[in-house]
Parts: sequence; structure tokens; C-alpha cells
Amino acid sequence: MAKNLVIVESPSKARTLTKYLGRNYQVKASVGHVVDLPKSKLGVDIENDFEPEYQIIHGKKKIIDELKKAAKDKDKIFLAPDPDREGEAIAWHIAQKLGRKKNVFRVRFNEITRKAVQEALLHPTEIDHNLFDAQTARRILDRLVGYQISPLLWKKVRRGLSAGRVQSVAVRLIFEREKEIEAFKPEEYWSIEARLEGDAPPPFVARLFKVRGERLDNKQLRIGNAEEAKQLVDGLAGATWKVTGIETKERRRFPAPPFITSRLQQEASRKLGYNPSRTMRIAQRLYEGVELGPDGAVGLITYMRTDSTRLSNEALDQVRGFIVERFGREYLPDNANFYKSKKAAQDAHEAIRPTSIEYPPEKVAQYLSKEDLNLYTLIWNRFVACQMTPARFDQTTVDIAAKDLEFRATGQVMRFDGFIRVYTEGRDEGSPVAEDEEGEGRTLPELHEGDLLKLLELLPEQHFTQPPPRYSQASLIKELEEKGIGRPSTYASIVATILNKEYVREDPERRLRPTPLGRLVTDLLVGSFPDILNVEFTAGMEDELDAIEEGKEHWTQAIRRFYSSFKADLDRAESEMPTVKGEGQKTDITCEKCGAGMVIKWGRQGEFLACSAYPECRNTKNFTLDDEGKIQIEEVVAHSEPCPKCGKEMIVRYGRFGKFLGCAGYPECRHIQSLAAPPRSLGITCPDCSQGDVQERRSRRGKTFYGCNRYPDCKFATWDPPILEPCPQCGAKYVVEKVTKRSGRVRRCVAEGCTYKEQMEDEAESA
Repeated sequence: MAKNLVIVESPSKARTLTKYLGRNYQVKASVGHVVDLPKSKLGVDIENDFEPEYQIIHGKKKIIDELKKAAKDKDKIFLAPDPDREGEAIAWHIAQKLGRKKNVFRVRFNEITRKAVQEALLHPTEIDHNLFDAQTARRILDRLVGYQISPLLWKKVRRGLSAGRVQSVAVRLIFEREKEIEAFKPEEYWSIEARLEGDAPPPFVARLFKVRGERLDNKQLRIGNAEEAKQLVDGLAGATWKVTGIETKERRRFPAPPFITSRLQQEASRKLGYNPSRTMRIAQRLYEGVELGPDGAVGLITYMRTDSTRLSNEALDQVRGFIVERFGREYLPDNANFYKSKKAAQDAHEAIRPTSIEYPPEKVAQYLSKEDLNLYTLIWNRFVACQMTPARFDQTTVDIAAKDLEFRATGQVMRFDGFIRVYTEGRDEGSPVAEDEEGEGRTLPELHEGDLLKLLELLPEQHFTQPPPRYSQASLIKELEEKGIGRPSTYASIVATILNKEYVREDPERRLRPTPLGRLVTDLLVGSFPDILNVEFTAGMEDELDAIEEGKEHWTQAIRRFYSSFKADLDRAESEMPTVKGEGQKTDITCEKCGAGMVIKWGRQGEFLACSAYPECRNTKNFTLDDEGKIQIEEVVAHSEPCPKCGKEMIVRYGRFGKFLGCAGYPECRHIQSLAAPPRSLGITCPDCSQGDVQERRSRRGKTFYGCNRYPDCKFATWDPPILEPCPQCGAKYVVEKVTKRSGRVRRCVAEGCTYKEQMEDEAESA
């Protein structure tokens, strides 16, 4: 019987640890937090020094009872949730619920490998109360803001809205960027390029660089219009084109540091198209353990919530040996590359890296899903590249005089690829070309100072200055990180929240834009809570949470200082914040039925246009926003078939689950029809009623299931396709069959208590 109990927070982590530990250890999962603040009320006793009122989360009492039962006869209890603030809170609450006073230990590991886990168990520690206090302070801060501002928005705007200490600042950043774009006035400027030819090929292009000794920068000094460009071009008639200077120097490009959380999310977005939430879900799986055939469950990467670029000496030794073996000694620097973390980084964890150099992507590819392999390969390549030598380029700059103008041509030729052989960092759209990338891949002919050149063509080109780009999910996280808002564990959830609350939407280019509701709420909050919506103030609160974690300040002092000013703003907002509930947001659109103005309102199905003369006029319209944020009314589309109940036309309407057909005679006639394609028959008789036809259908959430067409008279339904063959084990009427990438074609019985499951031979292979 196991003498010790190890408690982790997730079942997959528990499965991996079970395979690493011997018979002396039993591993159980808490499945996340076991207690939290109540959902139905504030849950913070403001008068009693902000004492939190923790409750067992609904459905977790059974888990707590199971943990208590498992702990009852154990010599030692090891609490092993994730090594961060949230993990510390989980460990602390579990310890409280177990009620054990002795032999309860905290263990932390940055990677889930056999060696790391066993080493952690040999050197257990106590729960870090400073870390727990920092998480408590964050939870209470967020509760005070969310549960006291949100009801105010319900009263002033509409029910169901929410505000958050960090999410509202993120929405404000997007809103402020949108205002910059709307206010931006593009300015015209021109460039002039010359196609030139020397004595030796190839021809090359030089760009106008200086005008009468002054350098063009396209800001303070630029060619402002076509007339100016024409004057300069005409002035070059008959000019002598002469090389006045040549400079060749070696440039080195250095590898990017290993991944921290925010940079992993950004790069996965650029290169793989994964949003931050998806990236973190995949990374969690890779961290907690993946079944690798004969090797069993293996944690493939280190902990994925980190802002440190530190690498362990053991990892450095492994990767340096790998680089020499795989690429050669010339790709290995004399000393390991070290990277500075930002000033506020928590250095408790390493950077995100593979746990072992023994598992290159090609070795584990057969065991990973496509998305798991893509992300693992990204992390692997970045880690290896960060310890390789710089890439070396010969960069040549040629200055060419033509009358009182000076042109410049730049070429860059790679001499040694270095880390680029493995990995190059992606760039966001619109980001400037770095100096060490200028002219890359462009070859210049052999030229000498004093050479005369032949002009082949002058190419004037019109340009316009561009507004700042809208944020993507990845670039918003980059902005939050640079401004010190949030921490690695919160970035993905911040972005997911503001999208779910419909304060922000993604356009077809996956750029974030504020919705009319997001604009309205942000304006109201900025006016009433200038501190809460202030970027510097929010970043300062993160510094205070860090101070609590480091034991420099008690959490109640920080909360008390925050709440004194927040309460004053809250009381003032109760009386001074404008009430727009029921009025809607004004637009410049006129109601075609009565001539009153149309306003934007919000219902269960989202935003819609409504006549401001309601209830006298009940005209409503659905709308979308175009690329410039302008309202585009969606026209009512009539269906060719009349209503089968009253004979009036059927029109396309919009509901909670998308488009549907509704009778134009509503509300007198309430007939509706689905616009979806008719269900597909599987060609088998329902095994329950033996009368109906089993069809492939869609749930309200869009998930495929299989059910009887006699519903609701027959309620047969299953998620997997049924096969009308009796179960060979229990004799049930049917089994189900599912095809997965990992397991292939599998049949199983769905009867309660039956364990029949069989791997089926693939038909193509058997043929």
C-alpha cells in the first residue's frame, strides 16, 4: 500500500506522475481549485480588513472527500500544483481542507520529468505564504472591482455587462488605438528610385537619399507631392551618375532569446495562426505529459507561464552538445549565450524549453497531434537557435551622386547562416525593417569609388503615411507586457474575456476593434473611474502584488490603500455616471417608418438598431460594421417559399443561434424554420424504437450527434455513429464507432457497466 500521497491539480498531470513514482506514492488530482469566493455575492468582508469568504466550489465536495480519504492513512502529503501564485493558492486551500498539521509539504518542479519530480520529492518545502498572499490580493482586487462596478453598469447601461480591473484597461488600449486610426489624416509623400547599371552586371536600384545635402526621412523632410517629385526627376536630365562612396562591413545578426510566455503567444500567432488561448492549452498538454509509446508519459516542455529567459546549466550543456553533433563546431559559440530578463521578471522559472534534448520533434512526431507537434517544434527550434552562433552578412552601402542629389543602394549577402539555419523570429505586419536586415538578399555588382554609372530608368512612386496598426491578440499581449499590465498566467485569459464579453471583435484580418458597446462602456468607465482605467495605475498595482509576493508589504495594506480612492470614485459614479439604459446609443441613421433617429441597443442576441420612438414605433434592424467601423444595415431577405401556416412570406431573421426563417406575420404567426441543411440519414433503423431513421444532426452549439428522426417521441441520441451490431460482450443492440488520429478506428459499447472496446483493422489496409 502507498505510504505517501501526491496531490496535483489536473488528471493528466496525475497520470504522468503516477508512471514516474513507485508503489510508495499514490497520486490524486484536485481538478483545479477546490474553493473560491462565492459567485452570488461579493464574498469580501470590507469592514473586517477585507477578509475573504471562501466556499467549496460546486461539485468539488466529492473531490475533497476523496482527497481526505486518500490522505487518512498516508505518512506524508505532497502538494504539487503548478509552481506559481495560483498553484500556491490551490495548495494552501487543499491543505486547509485536509486538516493535517504535520507532514504536509509543498513540492514544485519546473518540468515534469522523472528526474525533476523525484528530486522535488526528495527536497520538499513549505507553502510560500507570501506567494499565496499575492494571489489572495489579486483575487480580492479583481472581485472588488468586478462585483461593484458591474452592477453599476447594469443599472446605467444594461444587465449582463461586466468590468474588470485589467480587462477594462485592455479594452481601453484597443479603443484608444481605434480613435488614433479614426483621427489619422494620411499625408502624401514620394520616393524616387533609379535603376542603374555599372560596367559589370547585374543592374541594381538606388533610392534618393539626400536632397541638397539634407537627408530625407519621410517625416520632417519629404517629397510632398507629384509636382515636387517631377521637378526633381526633370532636374536629373543629363546628370552624371557617379559612385562617391562605398562601405562594406560585416554585420552580425544574433538569435532571439528562448521563449517566455508572451513571446511564445506572439510567435505562435505569427507563424502558426494560433490565438493565445489555444497556444496555452497546447503548451499545458506538452508540459503535463504526452504518451510516447515505450517511453510512457513524458513532459516535453518546461513550465509555460514564465517571464524569465534563464536556462539551467544542465539544459545548456545538453543543447551545446546537440548543436555540435547535429550542425558542427562552427555553429557553437565559445561560451553559452545568456539573455537578460526584463527588470520586473519573476526568475523562479526557466524560460520555456524542451525538457530533454533526447526528444527532437522528428522522434516524437508520430505520438503528437498536428497542433501539438507544431508548437513543440516552434519551442524546440527557438531553444536550439538561441544557443547558436550569430549569422554573418557582408553589407555593402553605395552612395551615388547625381547633380545635387544623392542616391543610396544597399546590398547584403549572407556569409554564414549561423542560427538562421534553425530558426528566425517572425515580424508583425507593418513593423520596420531592422538595420541588420536592410538589403538582405539583394546583390550589388562590383563597383569602385569614382565609377560612372548608366541610368536605365527613374521610378518616382507615390506613398501615403499609414495610421498605427490595430492590435491583434498577439500584439495586444505584447503591449500589455511592455506596459507591465498582467502577468504570464493572465495574458491569454484577458484577451479571451474581452472577446467573450463582446466589448471587442476580431475583423476578417484578425485585428481587434471595439464594438459600439465597448466604446460606450469604456467612455463611461474612463469618466467615472480614471484610476481603474489608467494604464500606469494598473501597472503600479502589479508592482504592488510583486512586493507582496516578495514579503515587502502585507496584502491588507495594499488593498486598503487601493479601496479608499476606489470607494470614493464608486460613490461619485452612482450619482454622476450618465444613464443610457433604455435609450441606446445614438446614430445618424433615420427610421424609414416614422422619421425618428435609430439607436444601437443590446439584447440577448447582441447589438441591433431600434427606433428611438419606441414603443410608438417598433422598427428594428440588424447591422454589421464595415472595415471603417461604419454601420451597414443588413437588408431583410425574403424566402421563396411562403409560410405553410398563414401564407405570408418567410424572411431571414437573426436569433441567439444565428440565422433562421421566420414568418413576416410575427407576432400573429410564430412559425419558424431552420436554414440549415436537412439532416443526413445514416440508412439504419433506430435501435431504440425500431421505427425511426438515425440521422446525423447538429446541436445548438454546432456539434455533430446522431439521433432518431422521431424525436421527441423517441429520444435516442449518441455522439458517435452507431453500428447495428450486438455488443460481443454484453449483447446490447448496438455499438458505436469512432475514428481518431491517435487510435484509429475503435468500436465500443455504450451500455452502462460494459467495458467492451475493440481496435478495428483499417479497411484500406486489410484490402
